[in-house]
Amino acid sequence: MRKGLEKMVDEKHIVETFYQKMDEEERLADRQGYVEYVTTMSYIHKYLKPHMQIAEIGAGTGRYSLALSREGHHVEAVELVEHNIQVFRSKLKKEDDIHILQGNALNLSAFADDSMDITLLLGPMYHLFTEEHKKKALAEALRITRPGGILFVAYCMNEATVLQYCFGRETIWEDMQKGLLAADFTWTANENDAFSLVRPADIRELTKDFPVERLHLVAADGATRYLGDRIEHMEERLYQKYLEYHFSICEREDLIGASNHVLDVLQKV
Repeated sequence: MRKGLEKMVDEKHIVETFYQKMDEEERLADRQGYVEYVTTMSYIHKYLKPHMQIAEIGAGTGRYSLALSREGHHVEAVELVEHNIQVFRSKLKKEDDIHILQGNALNLSAFADDSMDITLLLGPMYHLFTEEHKKKALAEALRITRPGGILFVAYCMNEATVLQYCFGRETIWEDMQKGLLAADFTWTANENDAFSLVRPADIRELTKDFPVERLHLVAADGATRYLGDRIEHMEERLYQKYLEYHFSICEREDLIGASNHVLDVLQKV
């Protein structure tokens, strides 16, 4: 138990350090980030009904929480990092129906069982390195979601990192020598790293024993990050055509694993 607690503290420190350096406010603001954002929002909108109770666990600086509140929903926002909370609070308007709580995905005891229509887990799984912690986060999110409610879970994917960073930055030999990359090109979960990476098979294995039905498994940004600056400099008509293409292929099973981010949409049964 003590070792597990120490690991949680270490992970919290790593995540806080990362988000103090990274401009989370801007991450979804450029054209590349917008693909991930608009894809996620599009799937959320498939299941929205008027005046829902929504929890966003790992709310960051509030991009999703603010948008959903301003569409008429009550949002309970849980965020680990104090810096993100400060940015989030700076954007609040008097009419925003949002309650912000500092906390983490492994302990949602502030919320009653079956109290949320929709629960968003759009960041925590990026930073949980053990199967125990990942399953705990899923269990807590499902506990607070009502039967029939929808859980949205985001993951960072293995192949995008191997292709874009290990090969793209030509660190492949160094990463293997350091033990960061296994012989089968699986990135090794490392508590000194900011991100935990998975493959689609890992997602299915992680969720197989939970009382859920999978509604969608979605490549949230698909090929976008591979195109990089080309996306940023597309003229608007071409960019809109790219978005049309992205949505036409984002649930293709043969392409999902190469996306930087994947969105798992689950219904609690």
